[in-house]
Amino acid sequence: MSEPAIEVYENEQRKFVPSAAFAAQANTSDRSLYDEAEADYEAFWARQARELLSWDADFETTLNWKLPFAHWFVGGKLNVSYNCLDRHVEAGRGDKVAYHWEGEPGDKVTLTYSELLTEVKKFANVLKSLGLQKGDRVAIYMPMILELPIAMLACTRIGVAHSVIFGGFSADAIVDRCNDAETKLIITADAGFRKGSAALLKPTVDAALDIGAPSVEKVIVANRCDTNPEMVEGRDLWWHDLMADASPDCPAEPMDSEQLLYLLYTSGTTAKPKGIMHTTGGYLTQVAFSHKYIFDLKPETDVYWCAADIGWVTGHSYIVYGPLTNGCTSVMYEGTPDTPNKDRFWEIIERYGVTQLYTAPTAIRMFMKWGTEEPARHDLTSLRVLGTVGEPINPEAWMWYHDNIGGGERPIVDTWWQTETGGHMIAPMPGVTETKPGSACGAIPGVFVDLVDDGGNVVTEGGGYLTISRPWPSMLRGIWGDEERYRETYWSTYEGRYFAGDGAKLDADGYLWLLGRVDDVMNVSGHRISTTEVESALVGHPAVAEAAVVGGNDDLTGQAIIGYVILRGTHEASQELGDEIRAHVGDKLGKIARPKTVVIVPDLPKTRSGKIMRRLLRDVADGRSLGDTTTLADPAVVQEIADRASAGEDD
Repeated sequence: MSEPAIEVYENEQRKFVPSAAFAAQANTSDRSLYDEAEADYEAFWARQARELLSWDADFETTLNWKLPFAHWFVGGKLNVSYNCLDRHVEAGRGDKVAYHWEGEPGDKVTLTYSELLTEVKKFANVLKSLGLQKGDRVAIYMPMILELPIAMLACTRIGVAHSVIFGGFSADAIVDRCNDAETKLIITADAGFRKGSAALLKPTVDAALDIGAPSVEKVIVANRCDTNPEMVEGRDLWWHDLMADASPDCPAEPMDSEQLLYLLYTSGTTAKPKGIMHTTGGYLTQVAFSHKYIFDLKPETDVYWCAADIGWVTGHSYIVYGPLTNGCTSVMYEGTPDTPNKDRFWEIIERYGVTQLYTAPTAIRMFMKWGTEEPARHDLTSLRVLGTVGEPINPEAWMWYHDNIGGGERPIVDTWWQTETGGHMIAPMPGVTETKPGSACGAIPGVFVDLVDDGGNVVTEGGGYLTISRPWPSMLRGIWGDEERYRETYWSTYEGRYFAGDGAKLDADGYLWLLGRVDDVMNVSGHRISTTEVESALVGHPAVAEAAVVGGNDDLTGQAIIGYVILRGTHEASQELGDEIRAHVGDKLGKIARPKTVVIVPDLPKTRSGKIMRRLLRDVADGRSLGDTTTLADPAVVQEIADRASAGEDD
């Protein structure tokens, strides 16, 4: 395993104590939840499940655990859609706003819980009319429009598992996911607005189906941008046509606690993405608990905004399922932070009176770059809690967020978790924890984290590998169709422990500092991208004979993708060819995976046995001393690579 790429802040001693005023109103202001979970964590989670959720049938056993397979709340039956919608309406809160939705051009929709429930019931009937049944899988490839959570919730109502595919992914990515999950249906839109123009989606779906996804029988298309896409007769159906005749009567069907809720694909250390499986009762319990306590949620008065995309797990857990289960009002925004102006976020916060903002360090560093004038022009005093997600946050960005967005007073909850964990795992409790800038602090109640060394021994101070020592309710239940890969990927490195693939450090005060990935997965703006996937795309270009990819430090995105390529035959290095190769990767994997830089090299640094020394390529990317190169077959090649990279021969 490689060394983590993000440095640790060993000298950070500043601490921020929850104010007396905040602690006095907080959902929890002492260590009682931690103590309860420490004494009996199964009983702790059983209490949360019963208090936070409505069950059609109570569970008989809290946990069945046969490493590495967990079953939580065994025998219990519930419905996610009912928990998110019906029970709030039945309790007389149907007129409460579920979403303040805002499109990038400025169009706005306010949707109440009653209105959302009606739309979900109608779309669930649409799915049934197309032959979808419990256990089937559908793919959702949509922009940030209200039809996206409606489609997800409709699936949960009838037991269909959804697989949401981020709208920036390519046709090849759609093919891979649809074929792996054997999806029967794709739900998409003609396009979505991004940076002032329509970003087309339907043509990408068409291209995917031309490549080949034989299990897909139908495509439902929401009309967002009036782009007039080609509609294939007998296959493609308009959302609005189907909904026009759909009945609003569709009872929520009780599901087993372990019923598959969704698949979400994430990068691994091989080129094939992993279909992460999340089930119903345990997942919903932990996202509801963490959403309530980590954000100190007051559903009666708060207006909560998670500024992520639902195409990633953050959006699943903290835009859709957590907030709706807790009955709160959320903001949902379609576009980018700088369209039409760089104050768009602050304008939205002021307009809706947002009380919690949950965003990524990449966005915060971008706001820092733009300066303090933009937020200063808006009233941000409604904010109560600030959150960060997706990657470690550096103390400078933490302090800027604290001072300029939080007015020097609001608590910041820096959260560590993964697609695989389903919900928050490490985060401060805002009414309890003294925070340090840049540290995620410690595990939440009911989650048990250890750092271990190379030998699997627990580390009590200093650096180590992040592991989880006990099962947790929202944990992944496996990798779709590949039980052995699940065992090998997460449970084989350290006996009896889930290995997260991240490095971390415990300081002398017991605070956890996340250091980034230690495997061949890069974290770019909070999005995990496999080096192997990018390398496969690079060598798919006809000019490329061999490629190696590393993540280099980047002030804005945390890590940036750096590709090193050897050309085939008579191809000659040029700026134009480098740009063409970068664009090729974007076409194959989506723009999120396009390398920031492609360096064309005569050879790659390899050991005498032929293994590529990626450590040296990371050193080149970050401008570090190259260290020991004596094990290389040709030590001179790495210096030539460094010379080419520093000369900026290819970008």
